[in-house]
Amino acid sequence: MNRIVPLVLAVALFMEQMDSTVISTSLPAIAADIGTSPIALKLALTAYLVSLAVFIPVSGWMADRFGAKNVFRAAIVVFVLGSVACAVSNSLLAFVVSRFVQGVGGAMMTPVGRLVLVRSTPRSELVGAMAWLTVPALVGPLVGPPIGGFLTTYFTWHWIFLINVPIGMLGIWFATRYLPDVETLIQRKLDVPGFFLSGIAASGVVFGLSVVSLPALPAWVGMTTLAIGLVSTALYLIHARRTAEPLLALDLFRNQVFRASIVGGSLFRIGVGATPFLLPLMFQIGFGMTPFQSGLMTFISAAGAIGMKFVTKWFFRKTGFRNALMYGSLIAASFIAMNGFFTPETPTALILGLLLVAGFFRSLFFTGTNALGYAEVPNEQTSLATPIASVAQQISIALGVAVAGGILEVSTSMHGGPLQLSDFHTAFFLVAAISSLAFFSFVGLKPDAGAEVSGHYPNAKPAPAE
Repeated sequence: MNRIVPLVLAVALFMEQMDSTVISTSLPAIAADIGTSPIALKLALTAYLVSLAVFIPVSGWMADRFGAKNVFRAAIVVFVLGSVACAVSNSLLAFVVSRFVQGVGGAMMTPVGRLVLVRSTPRSELVGAMAWLTVPALVGPLVGPPIGGFLTTYFTWHWIFLINVPIGMLGIWFATRYLPDVETLIQRKLDVPGFFLSGIAASGVVFGLSVVSLPALPAWVGMTTLAIGLVSTALYLIHARRTAEPLLALDLFRNQVFRASIVGGSLFRIGVGATPFLLPLMFQIGFGMTPFQSGLMTFISAAGAIGMKFVTKWFFRKTGFRNALMYGSLIAASFIAMNGFFTPETPTALILGLLLVAGFFRSLFFTGTNALGYAEVPNEQTSLATPIASVAQQISIALGVAVAGGILEVSTSMHGGPLQLSDFHTAFFLVAAISSLAFFSFVGLKPDAGAEVSGHYPNAKPAPAE
């Protein structure tokens, strides 16, 4: 397998994934410097997610219209410019707008990067390539908080964003030198009504869930926005049925393999989206750790995620997508539930060992679902599948944080006190149960589903001996 393409893409995606979480530990310092409150500054986090939700749906059309490689490089430029704007921001409005600009670049980098990989990789090599591309999505959110804390403590918060400048320039150079010029397979008109409806729908849902779960605004604002997003979703579904070339081609869901990948992956990501929110809080509130200490604890999962890529291709060839994802979802969900048994008396080595193995299985599952989503999608429709997968990921992760926050809110209201360790335990058990529902999305698949990608042919007869 040619690893240079997924590695080039992974570097850029790591920058985007890390940056989306790195400022979480630096909010107080940034807020004090620009003269606002950390609660108000959470609008910047939401602005980034809203920007992703608005522009991800159009990423496939942009790649087809202007070339995937060109759009990918332009996305890095936009992301870096947004990073510089964040670093020089001196007001809440400037910072929020700068994060929105960053989100525009991020919205194009992730789905278009994945599209470049799918179009330039033989189907038989896709699992291995996806393994390399999945790592930054899992490692970024884990290394973001400790890096953010380190830079803010020993330098200034501005370096959180300025380090993206050299990384981005290297990304552009490597992309220009090593990424193939992937052909534009189809030319289609931009579905303008679909763009507005899908943008309002996705951003309304993501913004609403974010406000409800991390209240930087009154709860009614989040509920109203969420309602607008859901209504726009219904309107888009009606529009898509009446349009010859809708922006998000929902006809792809008629394919059982693609449908299982999106639905199963989304269910599981609810638990995964909740874990980076719950685990550091539990370590800090329930265990009395500092933010930096909790970041170092959760970082061990990154090692498991990286270790996964060395066995992924072999594993799926032996087991196939159906078995690997069915049972992998249950195993990975059980490791989410194990977090609910951690106490300050639990040996640190045991916690680290369980988090390490959890990172391995979580990464294995995501590599499988990402590859399965393209296993039976024709090449000319990959630009239609990519934005659907990316939007589903953003919404499910936002839903995970909202569900986790809601569980903590209900749990504390029941005992009428501040957050306790038992509240986190309850949240982990419930989100793990939701993630385990992904099992049922893969039960109906055939044993050889996606065999061209996995290399698993259970019904193949052995070659006769000579």
